[in-house]
Amino acid sequence: MTTSPDAAIELQTIRGFLDALGAKTPTPGGGAAAGLVGAVGAALGRMVVAYSAGKKSLAAHEPLLAASLDSLRATAARLVTLADEDAAAYAKVNELSRLPDTDPRRRDDWDAATRRSVDVPLSMIDQCVDLLGRLETLCGTSNPHLRSDLAIAAVLAEAGARSAAWNVTVNAPNLPESARDQALASVRQLVEQCRRKAGVIEQRCQAGW
Repeated sequence: MTTSPDAAIELQTIRGFLDALGAKTPTPGGGAAAGLVGAVGAALGRMVVAYSAGKKSLAAHEPLLAASLDSLRATAARLVTLADEDAAAYAKVNELSRLPDTDPRRRDDWDAATRRSVDVPLSMIDQCVDLLGRLETLCGTSNPHLRSDLAIAAVLAEAGARSAAWNVTVNAPNLPESARDQALASVRQLVEQCRRKAGVIEQRCQAGW
């Protein structure tokens, strides 16, 4: 199979990201990887929809498919944005942590920076929960020949959520005790939702709907 010039350019961009991810630099790191994994799941879901829209046998589901296409595109874009935001949040915390405790900038900015380092990965998990909900609606309403792709999209969405959860787990101890406990409780609940949803999708794909 030949590769189009545009596809070759995009492939180089992916290779560049992987080189940056593997480099001895603090960013991009796990947060960027988590966001990208979730975004890939959303993009794969879009492919399932693309091969389903317009089929006579699925005409009754056309409104759902159209809405899914817009939703999946928006989710992928949001997860990529959150990947960037996660890198910025980590960089800020890293910068402040190098300052003496008596430095006014550390004292003034620390609480907001640490809160941001938890809120961003939590938002990633929220997006993955929503993504899995959207993917579940495609079980039985999309092209059955794309069942494996739909299942893989669900696996990636769950992986994105579980990956982002690690950043919450690592950063939450920097928060005040009550905020820490709330964040950790939220992440456990959200990740469990993702596990259940992904499991349902895989089961339905395995069973042929």
